[in-house]
Amino acid sequence: MDATYAALCKHGYASLRMQDIADESSKSKAALHYHYESKQDLLYSLLDYLTASFAERIETLEGETPIEQLLSLIETYLGPEEEDSRLEFRTALLEIKAQGPYDERFRTELAAFDRLLHDRFRSLLEAGQDRGLVREGIDPDETADFLVTVLNGAQARHVAVDHSTDRTRAALESYVHDHLQTTTAPEVGLE
Repeated sequence: MDATYAALCKHGYASLRMQDIADESSKSKAALHYHYESKQDLLYSLLDYLTASFAERIETLEGETPIEQLLSLIETYLGPEEEDSRLEFRTALLEIKAQGPYDERFRTELAAFDRLLHDRFRSLLEAGQDRGLVREGIDPDETADFLVTVLNGAQARHVAVDHSTDRTRAALESYVHDHLQTTTAPEVGLE
């Protein structure tokens, strides 16, 4: 999976060949074909692997409160822009997302990833309401849907037109403080 990830980041979805993946690993192209019938099957497995890895990362978010963890999740998703490897990965992932309308399995995997992110936001919002940190009038499901849509749009915009995600992160931080967080909750910011 590491070799597939590295090759995908380096070559992009459209140009990726099984030989490129083999070149990044200790396995031959023939060995890859023994385990995976096609490049597509290998990419399906990679998307499964990335979803599982992301699920682990977002279950152990930094922060003591649901508000702090929600902000940490936003930071985790948008992450620092300076890293070239993150931009390469975001570009490759956007290329995979672009296959969703044409490939049922990609669409299914991407929908699972989307649900995972949505459900984590929803659970943090519900926990925040239970602890009196998130306003009662907020619908956790609708708000989670909004946050996922903004994050996906910010990533696509960053890759497509090199728009900074820093402004989106700052706007989401303000949104959390001004619209979601109760007025009695302590102020918590992204660093």
